[in-house]
Amino acid sequence: MPARKLPAWRWLPSVACRLSSRCRNVISFVVAEAAISVENLQKSFPPARSGWRAFLQPFEKPSVMALAGISFELRPGETLALLGANGAGKSTLLRILATLLLPTQGRAQIAGHDAVLDPRAVRRQLGYHAGSDLGFYARLTGRENLRFFGRLNHLSSTAAAERIVLLAAQFHLAEALDRQVRTLSSGTVQRLSLARALLHQPRVLLLDEPTRSLDAIAASEFRRFLKSEVLRRGDTSLLFASHTLPEVELLADRIAVIDDGRLLACDTLAALKRTTGAANLEDAFMRLTGRAPHLIAGDPAQ
Repeated sequence: MPARKLPAWRWLPSVACRLSSRCRNVISFVVAEAAISVENLQKSFPPARSGWRAFLQPFEKPSVMALAGISFELRPGETLALLGANGAGKSTLLRILATLLLPTQGRAQIAGHDAVLDPRAVRRQLGYHAGSDLGFYARLTGRENLRFFGRLNHLSSTAAAERIVLLAAQFHLAEALDRQVRTLSSGTVQRLSLARALLHQPRVLLLDEPTRSLDAIAASEFRRFLKSEVLRRGDTSLLFASHTLPEVELLADRIAVIDDGRLLACDTLAALKRTTGAANLEDAFMRLTGRAPHLIAGDPAQ
């Protein structure tokens, strides 16, 4: 019996590899997963009411737009600053990413986990600090509070104790650790809150005006600590909101300008200045938001 003739493609490895899914999957290009991915994020609130109408507020249709379709990505190891006026939507965005608010529409992912569908996994990946919302147990000491939050983040007693000692030294909290939180000054409580956000060495760090209530020396030391100790290793991604322009310039790889719930620009400082023709960040921000004097028609002195 004559030998069976094999198909021609069996003798052509290049053709065979194109037809075989096994060969196609041999070479793969690994794309780093975004630390934060936000797609068309929207958030609306019911209108504020007073008097007897306040009882109807939870049942009213959300009509006050806080976020109007924001989209961006934060890369692993990158620092992105949110810059905008009061009421621009910065805190709302951070609270959605921290799983404290639900978005009206859109999608937000932190380290590959959906903030709405898998909030528990999200909270394990991030540290969150808001300058106006400290959330400590006032009758517990600073050390007891940090131990409690360490256990919530699955730190062992030994690991939590080591981190508390390290962060206390960095934030000058050694004398405050064994005092009740209610006896501490507002600036000390602020530093304690920052230590809590960093306690479990999160992959993603969310800071809402992190140096609010800190004096000039403490604020400078905190920025130095972030730059040299937290961000230098490149394994922590930072998204923060700030009104302090030198702080933004020092820490941020990119700057997201937000106004009235809309993302106007998201780029490096050099690119923002080049695009707007501005000499500095303040001028670029004013031009992007339309508040620069020469951009306000009809009233050059405004």
